[in-house]
Amino acid sequence: MDFLVSIFPLFKIILVFILMLAGIRLRLGVGPSILAGAAILALMTSMGAGKFLLVSAAALTEPKTVYLALIVALIMVLSGLLERTGQAGRIMESLTGYLRSPRLRLVFFPALIGLLPMPGGAIFSAPMIQEAAGGLDVSGSEKAVINYWFRHLWELAWPLYPGMILAASLCSMSIFQFIGYTFPGSLACIALGCFFFLRPSVLPMKNNGAESVRELPRPGIWKVIVEGLPLITAIVGALFFEAVLAFFSPGIPFEIGILLALTAAVLCVLLANSGSLPIVRGLLLEKRFLNMVFMIVCVFVFKDVLGASGLVDELSRMAGGETALIAAAVLIPFLVGFISGITLAFVGSAMPLVVGLVHASGLSEQLPAWMVLCMFSGFAGIMSSPLHICFLLTCEYFKVDMYSAWKKIALPSILLMFVGVAYFFFLL
Repeated sequence: MDFLVSIFPLFKIILVFILMLAGIRLRLGVGPSILAGAAILALMTSMGAGKFLLVSAAALTEPKTVYLALIVALIMVLSGLLERTGQAGRIMESLTGYLRSPRLRLVFFPALIGLLPMPGGAIFSAPMIQEAAGGLDVSGSEKAVINYWFRHLWELAWPLYPGMILAASLCSMSIFQFIGYTFPGSLACIALGCFFFLRPSVLPMKNNGAESVRELPRPGIWKVIVEGLPLITAIVGALFFEAVLAFFSPGIPFEIGILLALTAAVLCVLLANSGSLPIVRGLLLEKRFLNMVFMIVCVFVFKDVLGASGLVDELSRMAGGETALIAAAVLIPFLVGFISGITLAFVGSAMPLVVGLVHASGLSEQLPAWMVLCMFSGFAGIMSSPLHICFLLTCEYFKVDMYSAWKKIALPSILLMFVGVAYFFFLL
């Protein structure tokens, strides 16, 4: 009986998650389904309607929520401008002579955008994938999973991701020392992505002269730079502004740097394509644009309601008590990552528990192995989560059924966790 009581919070979370997925499956809308899930979660716990409204209102005014909404809005404006002005096509055309392999063209832009730690960044690379797939026998579902997977190659190895910075801090390590242990995760992502999404038996790309690009001449490098200036501005600008802000004003959120870089990138497109300002007005009024911003707000409301409900804390206490360290390093980060789809959520809830249990158990010298296990498990949960913002945005952009795309993502995500388990024993 005590065991059933201890796992009751897990059943509540699973039930809410199933109801949200059912709402999405029944085409009630992603945002409304997530918001309804948050309300049901509040009613199933001690929060009640009053506290739910207060937590939701607080989530709407949180700087993180506002920054994320603005970032994704700018990403959508930038990607829409690149697509509708034809500059996305010109970028691909300028790079075609250098990216001779059709498969390389498909993964290049999501991998490139993955160096820019922007929430929802998959929507940035989606138009690039669309252009790269022109003339190739690639379905919408295949484009969606390639864009989603290769967008996240670097998350366990790139020092600008906030989740990595937080995790390194919780482990009392420098970010580069931390990455020294976690970077094999990116190598595993590359290998799994190539095997599951790019190998010829999975992605044959037989028709429409896909291989003819091998014979095309390479354009001048200056043309590549000019056409790709918005992308260069977004990525290099974000790194530059983040570095400047971190040096001169450490208290300013890193998202400000991304916002400045994206604004500059939008200006680049506007200046390069005269008469494109009306496109911006049209993009801001599109139903898809408004739905995506609303969906992002709902995800953050759900995240805050989940935290305020106390269910994650109850799960953490369950792991610390009966199932001990292994559950704390595998079960909790995977579940929180799977449910929230947000790196900071599993790092913030699971990593303190893991570090505390490691030290309490007298295993401090094994901390690198346990933190790696936690990061791989949580990241596998995030990549397999249907509520991951990038996954939702990608499926929405390519107009594909979420379930069909998710089935392709689930297995490599779970295998990534098993790679983490093997790496854990290696470190031990």
